[in-house]
Amino acid sequence: MIWQTSARDILVAVDVQNDFLPGGALAVPGGDEVVPRINALARRFAHVALTQDWHAPGHLSFASSHPGRRAFETITLPYGAQILWPDHCVQGSFGAEFSAALAIPQAELIVRKGYRREIDSYSAFCEADGATLTGLAGYLRERGLTRIFLAGLATDFCVAYSAVDARRAGFEVVVIEDACRAIDTEGSLAAAWERMRNFGVTRVASDLVAAPVQSQ
Repeated sequence: MIWQTSARDILVAVDVQNDFLPGGALAVPGGDEVVPRINALARRFAHVALTQDWHAPGHLSFASSHPGRRAFETITLPYGAQILWPDHCVQGSFGAEFSAALAIPQAELIVRKGYRREIDSYSAFCEADGATLTGLAGYLRERGLTRIFLAGLATDFCVAYSAVDARRAGFEVVVIEDACRAIDTEGSLAAAWERMRNFGVTRVASDLVAAPVQSQ
């Protein structure tokens, strides 16, 4: 099946930032491989948005903010379980910048997330407390956009959380699998795909996503 894009579709490129690429503070294996795929995909959409992890210094999700704790340990914070991460995507840092190879000048929106020090935010739609909204759903509704295609980093965290929250908000959601890469810690990738499937998220390959047919 070919997925023909339309004026009611949007590509959301998730967290294509230096700290998630090889050599970054929280590098996703093969993260750089998604960049040319996303650049190519973006040319097939009338609408494109980007998300950007944008953490305050000393963010509560950083292991360095919890003496005696190490990265990838899980602790309990007021909003629930929290994996502790290496310091990454700190506001204004090189690591927080988009990859220099990302070439989407036509992007219409950048959604910054995780900027509140006390709470993490994987999803482009809602922070980790499940209650604090980013406003993206309202923006998409006012633009008349109904179907969201997701690509980027990382499949099992920010892509998956965004996909599930988009479905909760009533959007049709398609994850472009080969334009994503995962951290995959302790089975997180398989669990993320299962969760997305249960919420009705579709997964496709990038070569099955086609630009809209041009009227003559």
